[in-house]
Amino acid sequence: MAAPVLDQPVRRTGQPTTAARDATRAFLHQAAQVRPPAQPSHADSVLLVVTELVTNALRYTGGPCALHLELRGDHLEIRVTDTSPWRPRPRPPHTDGSGGWGWLLIGHLTTHVRIEPTPEGGKTICARSPW
Repeated sequence: MAAPVLDQPVRRTGQPTTAARDATRAFLHQAAQVRPPAQPSHADSVLLVVTELVTNALRYTGGPCALHLELRGDHLEIRVTDTSPWRPRPRPPHTDGSGGWGWLLIGHLTTHVRIEPTPEGGKTICARSPW
């Protein structure tokens, strides 16, 4: 069985974050058929990272975004592309529920994060998550 790949646009209408999580769950099921995760918690970590990246892309940009997932050996490559050229700015976490935890979570749950500009003027956030 070939390693699964997911390429999916994330629409701004309906429930885009829910749709991205549902697509991620289906992808993770396929990935587990090819190679089970080293720890069951890795699937939950991927779902959290996808949720944070997609939510931020929708919250802080005006255009569409896209989700790419790929199983690569012992890790999953997570990419979220959006239309903004601005790099995310970490901010102090707030205990009142108003945010600031996203980058902290992403940094904790992934082994590598990089940001690449797109030819169209946006960016792709690439995160590597253990599998």
